[in-house]
Amino acid sequence: MSVEIIIRSGSMKYSSEFRRINEEWIISSFYLEKSDIQVLNDPQKYILDKGGNIFIALLNDEPIGTCALIVHDALTCELSRLVVDVNARNHGIGYKLGRSLIEKARERGFKRIILEGNTNMTASIALYRKLGFHEISYRANTVHTRCNIFMELDINPYSQLEYYI
Repeated sequence: MSVEIIIRSGSMKYSSEFRRINEEWIISSFYLEKSDIQVLNDPQKYILDKGGNIFIALLNDEPIGTCALIVHDALTCELSRLVVDVNARNHGIGYKLGRSLIEKARERGFKRIILEGNTNMTASIALYRKLGFHEISYRANTVHTRCNIFMELDINPYSQLEYYI
């Protein structure tokens, strides 16, 4: 199975597929929250225009997986919306998407990547650990009520902001 990962930075070519894949996953285990609806209705506004990236996994030019790099500040970004279509799971596509996001975050100079998850999603948590993430304490500004685990990956431990006086 040859999967191509493309990275969207400036424009959202696959917005309907991004929405479909994410909605199917969320609805299968949870429910769509207000923040889900906002982001999925306009990923250009809520991800790309804020400096983020969207990653699309393609198999034979058909989108089968997604994830998003969401910028929090100069040092921190978030891995969000890592989803693989139910018919394409267990082929390492989620891992490829995650590695692509980590490489992009490192290239962009972020110090850490954070993520929010749910412990009922055991395969997802195992994937995050395989990618190198470790559990951190609760984040007060979490967006989703479904999230009960918070993880982090330090990718550039020596990154720091430069201040000019």
